[in-house]
This record gives sequence, C-alpha cells and structure tokens, in this order.
Amino acid sequence: MNLLAIDTSGPAASVAVMSEGRIVCSIAMQRGLTHSETIMPAVDAALSAADLSCRDIDAFAAVAGPGSFTGVRIGVCAVKGLAHAANRPCARIHALEALAMNYSGFDGLCCPILDARRGQVYCAAYDLSNGLPVEVLAPEAIPLSDFLGKLPGDRRLAFLGDGVPVHEQTVRTTLGARAVIAPEHLRFLRADAACVLAASRPEAWMEARRLTPIYLRAPQAERERKAGRDHTKPLRRQRAEEASI
Repeated sequence: MNLLAIDTSGPAASVAVMSEGRIVCSIAMQRGLTHSETIMPAVDAALSAADLSCRDIDAFAAVAGPGSFTGVRIGVCAVKGLAHAANRPCARIHALEALAMNYSGFDGLCCPILDARRGQVYCAAYDLSNGLPVEVLAPEAIPLSDFLGKLPGDRRLAFLGDGVPVHEQTVRTTLGARAVIAPEHLRFLRADAACVLAASRPEAWMEARRLTPIYLRAPQAERERKAGRDHTKPLRRQRAEEASI
C-alpha cells in the first residue's frame, strides 16, 4: 500500500510518502514562501524520490486542521485535486492528533497546543503509551488556563506545537516538574505522522468530494458577520487574527 500525505496547516509545510508500511520520503519546508508556492513542487519531489507516480498512490491524506485558515485550505484542496485526478480515496487527519505522534511511546500524556490567537489555544490530550494516540481530552479552542485546569494531576504532561514558545513559562509555572517541554525539533507537525495515522484507519478513508477542513471554531469572517467587525481595531491586527482559525 502506498500513501501520500500533505500538511500545510501551520508554519511549516510537509509532504511524506509511505510504501508498504515504511516512510520512504519525507520533506519539510519553512522557507518564508507561501505554502501554495512550495507544496506541489514538494509533492513532485517526494514522488520522484520514492520512484512512484500519483497513479501508484492508494490514498492521499490531508492534515485538515485546525490551523491557519489559508494553509488548511491549501492542503485540503491539493489533496482533493490529487485524489480526484487519480480516482483514489482521501484520509482526513486531525492536526493535533498528528502532532501528538511526535511523542509516540511517551508514558505520560501528550498535550499539543497551537496558538489560536484571541487568547485561546487549540488543544487536546492523548495517551500514546501504545504507539498510536488515544484521546483523553477532546480537541477544543479554549484559553490555556482552562486547558491546564482539565489535565489530570497524576501524569507527566508533554507540550508541543507552535503554542509552546508563546505559553512555555505559564505551563512551567502552573505544572512545575510534571511539564515536559518538547525540544525545537519535536514541536512541529510532520506529514509522515499523517501517513501512519491514515494507514492505521483505512475504514475512515473517503471520496475526495467529502474531504473538508476541521474547524474548532467558526472562521473569522463568519464570526464577524454575526457580531459585526470591530472597526476600532487596526486593520493589520485584524488581518493577523483572520489568518488563524
């Protein structure tokens, strides 16, 4: 079985190819270019390195969010297009679950946190002691203090994700020695984790037309339509907040 996974949900974009249960190519990029510029050349390079074509891929996986609104849309649309062209199914992968895979085998709980702006984090907690993630706390978009208050008091807790640089001091102060802060190279999502998750759940694969982003809260434009835009807020700040969902 051959799988190709794409992640454009966060600051880094990545592509991975799995063949017969092995990751045969993994490419990650954080070059300051938009994901729309980098992702398809990376797909071509990954397929070439794996000596495969799109027709050889049995399923395409997309990290479907939460994350950057624009980034999530780029990845989902790319996978839908590839899967439709090759007449293959898609796998819809949750960003927090894939991120947690960086701590596969950890004897505590893995607690991915992504900066959701507006005073919130995208967060969840998983038990990965047996390799694959088992959900302990469901994904939410809530203030960090609320999330920390829900975590069990008798486990070590590993934190990773782009919310770590923003909230590391608060996590350490609140949890003390129970907090394990991921080093830089383990903080960010990798598309090869999406391959592993997709391969473990073929029953969840779907037709390309059914693949949709994962939102933990309504997109910024929808919230503004309901509440009315705050015209007192500087436009640059508004646009920065709109980049994250």
